[in-house]
Amino acid sequence: MRFAWCLGLLVLPGAALACGPDEVTFRDAKARFTVEIVDTATERAQGLMNRESLGSAQGMLFVYDAPGHPHFWMKNTLIPLDMIFIGPDGLVTRVHPDAVPHDETSIDGGAGVQYVLEINGGLAGAIGLKPGDAMIWQGLGDAALMPCN
Repeated sequence: MRFAWCLGLLVLPGAALACGPDEVTFRDAKARFTVEIVDTATERAQGLMNRESLGSAQGMLFVYDAPGHPHFWMKNTLIPLDMIFIGPDGLVTRVHPDAVPHDETSIDGGAGVQYVLEINGGLAGAIGLKPGDAMIWQGLGDAALMPCN
Protein backbone atom coordinates (compact mmCIF):
# COMPACT_ATOMS: atom_id res chain seq x y z
CA MET A 1 0.00 0.00 0.00
CA ARG A 2 1.16 3.51 -0.77
CA PHE A 3 0.14 6.47 1.35
CA ALA A 4 0.87 10.18 1.19
CA TRP A 5 -0.19 12.68 3.85
CA CYS A 6 -2.93 15.27 3.68
CA LEU A 7 -2.63 18.03 1.05
CA GLY A 8 -5.76 19.93 1.99
CA LEU A 9 -9.42 19.36 1.29
CA LEU A 10 -10.52 22.42 -0.64
CA VAL A 11 -9.13 23.44 -4.00
CA LEU A 12 -9.13 27.18 -4.54
CA PRO A 13 -11.22 28.44 -7.48
CA GLY A 14 -9.07 28.66 -10.59
CA ALA A 15 -6.36 26.46 -9.09
CA ALA A 16 -4.61 24.07 -11.47
CA LEU A 17 -5.96 20.53 -11.41
CA ALA A 18 -2.54 18.93 -11.39
CA CYS A 19 -2.45 15.62 -9.60
CA GLY A 20 0.03 13.06 -8.41
CA PRO A 21 -0.26 9.29 -8.20
CA ASP A 22 -1.73 9.45 -4.67
CA GLU A 23 -3.98 12.46 -5.17
CA VAL A 24 -7.53 12.67 -6.54
CA THR A 25 -9.46 15.85 -7.25
CA PHE A 26 -13.12 16.53 -7.94
CA ARG A 27 -13.47 19.83 -9.79
CA ASP A 28 -17.22 20.30 -9.22
CA ALA A 29 -16.96 19.57 -5.50
CA LYS A 30 -13.78 21.65 -5.27
CA ALA A 31 -12.14 18.90 -3.25
CA ARG A 32 -8.80 17.16 -3.30
CA PHE A 33 -7.92 14.03 -1.35
CA THR A 34 -4.65 12.32 -0.64
CA VAL A 35 -5.39 8.64 -1.09
CA GLU A 36 -4.01 5.31 -0.13
CA ILE A 37 -4.13 3.16 -3.26
CA VAL A 38 -5.25 -0.44 -2.76
CA ASP A 39 -4.90 -2.42 -5.95
CA THR A 40 -4.42 -6.04 -4.94
CA ALA A 41 -7.06 -8.51 -3.77
CA THR A 42 -5.41 -8.76 -0.35
CA GLU A 43 -5.29 -4.98 0.13
CA ARG A 44 -8.88 -4.55 -1.08
CA ALA A 45 -10.10 -7.26 1.32
CA GLN A 46 -8.47 -5.41 4.25
CA GLY A 47 -9.58 -1.92 3.22
CA LEU A 48 -10.08 0.43 6.16
CA MET A 49 -10.87 -2.35 8.65
CA ASN A 50 -9.69 -1.71 12.20
CA ARG A 51 -8.63 1.89 11.52
CA GLU A 52 -9.69 4.31 14.23
CA SER A 53 -9.62 7.47 12.14
CA LEU A 54 -9.25 8.96 8.68
CA GLY A 55 -8.10 12.52 8.04
CA SER A 56 -10.62 14.96 6.54
CA ALA A 57 -8.64 15.19 3.30
CA GLN A 58 -7.66 11.53 3.16
CA GLY A 59 -9.26 8.53 1.57
CA MET A 60 -8.70 5.04 0.27
CA LEU A 61 -8.97 4.41 -3.46
CA PHE A 62 -9.82 0.84 -4.43
CA VAL A 63 -8.49 0.13 -7.91
CA TYR A 64 -9.74 -2.85 -9.93
CA ASP A 65 -8.12 -4.19 -13.12
CA ALA A 66 -11.36 -3.84 -15.09
CA PRO A 67 -14.89 -2.51 -14.57
CA GLY A 68 -17.13 -4.78 -12.53
CA HIS A 69 -19.96 -4.86 -10.02
CA PRO A 70 -18.40 -4.46 -6.56
CA HIS A 71 -20.16 -5.03 -3.26
CA PHE A 72 -18.78 -3.69 0.02
CA TRP A 73 -19.56 -4.18 3.69
CA MET A 74 -18.41 -2.58 6.92
CA LYS A 75 -17.35 -5.65 8.91
CA ASN A 76 -14.57 -4.65 11.34
CA THR A 77 -14.68 -1.06 10.07
CA LEU A 78 -14.67 1.33 13.00
CA ILE A 79 -15.53 4.64 11.32
CA PRO A 80 -18.53 5.70 9.19
CA LEU A 81 -17.63 6.03 5.53
CA ASP A 82 -18.98 7.49 2.32
CA MET A 83 -18.32 5.21 -0.66
CA ILE A 84 -17.97 6.87 -4.05
CA PHE A 85 -18.31 4.43 -6.96
CA ILE A 86 -16.51 5.50 -10.12
CA GLY A 87 -16.39 4.21 -13.71
CA PRO A 88 -13.23 3.62 -15.76
CA ASP A 89 -13.35 7.18 -17.15
CA GLY A 90 -13.53 8.78 -13.69
CA LEU A 91 -17.29 9.48 -13.76
CA VAL A 92 -18.93 9.14 -10.35
CA THR A 93 -21.80 6.69 -10.82
CA ARG A 94 -23.08 6.34 -7.27
CA VAL A 95 -22.47 7.70 -3.78
CA HIS A 96 -23.36 5.60 -0.75
CA PRO A 97 -23.39 7.97 2.24
CA ASP A 98 -22.66 7.15 5.86
CA ALA A 99 -22.00 3.42 5.75
CA VAL A 100 -22.48 2.21 9.32
CA PRO A 101 -19.49 0.77 11.21
CA HIS A 102 -19.60 -3.03 11.71
CA ASP A 103 -22.68 -3.42 9.45
CA GLU A 104 -22.41 -6.58 7.36
CA THR A 105 -25.20 -5.57 4.96
CA SER A 106 -23.97 -5.66 1.36
CA ILE A 107 -23.50 -2.25 -0.26
CA ASP A 108 -24.07 -2.56 -4.00
CA GLY A 109 -21.75 -0.39 -6.08
CA GLY A 110 -23.57 -1.01 -9.35
CA ALA A 111 -22.26 -2.22 -12.69
CA GLY A 112 -19.35 -0.69 -14.59
CA VAL A 113 -17.37 0.38 -11.51
CA GLN A 114 -13.58 0.29 -11.66
CA TYR A 115 -12.72 2.56 -8.71
CA VAL A 116 -14.18 3.09 -5.27
CA LEU A 117 -13.15 6.00 -3.06
CA GLU A 118 -13.84 5.76 0.66
CA ILE A 119 -13.86 8.99 2.66
CA ASN A 120 -15.23 10.03 6.04
CA GLY A 121 -18.96 9.52 6.44
CA GLY A 122 -21.02 12.61 5.61
CA LEU A 123 -18.19 14.34 3.79
CA ALA A 124 -19.46 13.68 0.25
CA GLY A 125 -22.73 15.43 1.06
CA ALA A 126 -20.99 18.27 2.86
CA ILE A 127 -18.84 19.10 -0.17
CA GLY A 128 -21.54 18.35 -2.75
CA LEU A 129 -19.86 15.30 -4.30
CA LYS A 130 -22.50 13.48 -6.36
CA PRO A 131 -23.11 11.18 -9.35
CA GLY A 132 -22.05 12.87 -12.56
CA ASP A 133 -18.96 14.51 -11.02
CA ALA A 134 -15.62 13.54 -12.52
CA MET A 135 -12.62 12.28 -10.60
CA ILE A 136 -9.28 13.64 -11.76
CA TRP A 137 -6.46 11.17 -11.13
CA GLN A 138 -3.37 10.40 -13.13
CA GLY A 139 -4.07 6.67 -12.87
CA LEU A 140 -7.03 7.06 -15.24
CA GLY A 141 -4.66 7.75 -18.14
CA ASP A 142 -6.20 8.23 -21.58
CA ALA A 143 -9.64 7.04 -20.39
CA ALA A 144 -10.11 10.12 -18.18
CA LEU A 145 -13.01 12.49 -18.76
CA MET A 146 -10.95 15.13 -16.93
CA PRO A 147 -7.21 14.60 -17.47
CA CYS A 148 -4.54 15.76 -15.05
CA ASN A 149 -2.72 18.97 -15.99
